[in-house]
Amino acid sequence: MTYSIVAHDAETGQYGVAVASRFFAVGALVPHVRGGKCAVATQAFVSPIWGIEAADRMAAGEAAADVLADLVARDAGQAIRQIHMIDSAGRIAAHTGADCVDWCGHVAGDGVSVAGNMLAGAAVIDETLAAYHAHGHLPLAERLMTAMEAGAAAGGDKRGTQSAALVIHRTEDYPWLSLRADDHPDPLAELRRLHDVAFERYAHVAEAMPTRANFSGTTDRTGIDAAIKAADEKRKAEGRPSRSFATDLDG
Repeated sequence: MTYSIVAHDAETGQYGVAVASRFFAVGALVPHVRGGKCAVATQAFVSPIWGIEAADRMAAGEAAADVLADLVARDAGQAIRQIHMIDSAGRIAAHTGADCVDWCGHVAGDGVSVAGNMLAGAAVIDETLAAYHAHGHLPLAERLMTAMEAGAAAGGDKRGTQSAALVIHRTEDYPWLSLRADDHPDPLAELRRLHDVAFERYAHVAEAMPTRANFSGTTDRTGIDAAIKAADEKRKAEGRPSRSFATDLDG
């Protein structure tokens, strides 16, 4: 009932997951990321335990294939599960259970994996992967959204979509960007809107948040406020209205 993409941007070190489904709040259960270490998407007859354990174990240094083999061996429900993951060495492992609903399957490329079940056909994951490869010039968040949109254009979830999510981590276990459309008639379009809103203000604040390497983060708001003002002025000069539902952004 879901398709997703898991990726590592070797240039920036970011890990990300994007997912769409005819299932409520898919972003609450599918993506599991550990900053600077790994990313996982667990789906089909979803086991969040698979996602949590896989992410924790890969973050501790285990190889993706070894973690996957153990999960499959231990779970009596493995035939109805689907999972794919990428570890800190860029190794990918994926499992599509024999009893997952057609069309189902997975494909992978360098630093990226795509998987889905209950899809319109194999073209969904093929086109998602192709679009990801074709848009290497984009920042990871935009590249993942573009890839997911290509999968939707190829048919997506054969029942339609209800929810979607995008999660990006940099070096930390908290997300640098985490967007969710939990119940929406066009959830991928809603992710685009939320992404635009995030870069009006939120993304500039996120740059100042504490990290493992900088426990205090940035405590002076001067640079943050200047960046927000510059972004706001640029948007207005280009004739682009705010995409936020807040009432005071253009005041």
